[in-house]
Amino acid sequence: MILNMRVLATAQALPQRVVTTAEVAQRCGVDPGLAEAGTGVRERRWLSGDETALSLGVRAAHDALERAGVPLDDVDVLLNASGSQLQPIPDGAALYARGLGVSGAACYSVHATCLSFLSALHHAALLVHTGQARHVLIVSSESSSLGLNFGQPESALLLGDGAAAAVIGPATDPAQGVEATRFETYPAGADHTRMRAGGSLLSPLTPGLTPADFQFDMQGLQVLKLASRVVPAFLERLRPGLSRGLPGIDRVIPHQASAAGLALLERYGWPADRVEVTLPHLGNVVAASLPLTLNHALEGGRAGPGDTLLLAGTGAGLSTGGLILRL
Repeated sequence: MILNMRVLATAQALPQRVVTTAEVAQRCGVDPGLAEAGTGVRERRWLSGDETALSLGVRAAHDALERAGVPLDDVDVLLNASGSQLQPIPDGAALYARGLGVSGAACYSVHATCLSFLSALHHAALLVHTGQARHVLIVSSESSSLGLNFGQPESALLLGDGAAAAVIGPATDPAQGVEATRFETYPAGADHTRMRAGGSLLSPLTPGLTPADFQFDMQGLQVLKLASRVVPAFLERLRPGLSRGLPGIDRVIPHQASAAGLALLERYGWPADRVEVTLPHLGNVVAASLPLTLNHALEGGRAGPGDTLLLAGTGAGLSTGGLILRL
């Protein structure tokens, strides 16, 4: 069953500061050439000055609403789909709503780390398809540079900052919408990607905490090994044939996990010219990677009305997610 809905508009907001891999490699104490070759990242954006994840998210959301022609008063639901929190309480969606001037809408977070946007898009489709909402605004904004551990180059060299937003509304064609969705989690990988402190398990009052407990920690090789085992069967459950090709798919919008992660896609028989890539100039922007890459494809004219897209990726957990969208 198709969940009828339409992506009315997308937009992005990037920090002004451009940071090269050579600069990050120097801070990590590694060879710049090897760092760029290993990560696939040439540059990324980092917050500077008075920029925050909140200000970026508000800017992206404002631009998306303007492109969609949807007034603030017509936003029924605002979904914060970010991997990192602005603060524990209140929910970040309320802060985005205040920054935008949205009042009276339902505002809450859909959190699935790097798959947050994908989960929120599915949630929005359900709301619009069932008539519970007419316009849903999704905001994904990340400030990974604030939690980098330069003693762990494999993650510090990958991550960037940025925001993207999407406005979801009613379909104008019965073929438009979400054709298939699937999410799976393999908790054997829960410790492979984490930020240990900041919640109730390790509160600020826990004795012996160090700054490293509040920084991003990733065991990239373990993530890659687990993903390579579980993703092919996951793809077949999403749509038969996806682990061997792209049946019925015009373009792939993948999470920009890493160069190694994107290289895995070649094993599935997915032609490189049908896979959208933003990793070299944006890095891995956590939950904002998928909507930034979607926006990149739409703005570049490589995806448009009538096209069928596969949005897919992995997130901490280890979780896998995929959504087939007819524009």
